[in-house]
Amino acid sequence: MAQRITLRRRNPYNTRSNQIKIVKTPGGKLIAHHVKKLATRPKCGDCGIALPGIARLRPRKYASISKTHKTVSRTYGGSRCANCVKERIVRAFLIEEQKIVKKVLKDQAK
Repeated sequence: MAQRITLRRRNPYNTRSNQIKIVKTPGGKLIAHHVKKLATRPKCGDCGIALPGIARLRPRKYASISKTHKTVSRTYGGSRCANCVKERIVRAFLIEEQKIVKKVLKDQAK
């Protein structure tokens, strides 16, 4: 006969926040462990892909971990992916080059 288990919280419904995992203790009893909800991966703010190298945690847990788990050592480390940062750098460089070219053409026109 299967052993009964009792829920450890008062909520009896099978909701997303009340999922349990049945665990057998060393004493042979079955008990319910409540499983936390899976976190979504932090995403790049520009293109939306998941950021590699950044911990996948529930929002409040980020407050209690060190900075090295929340960022990568690069400009825009924890919020933008490498490709988007590269695009920003190239775009800024080309805009500056364009300004210089305009200035040179303006001087030549005089």
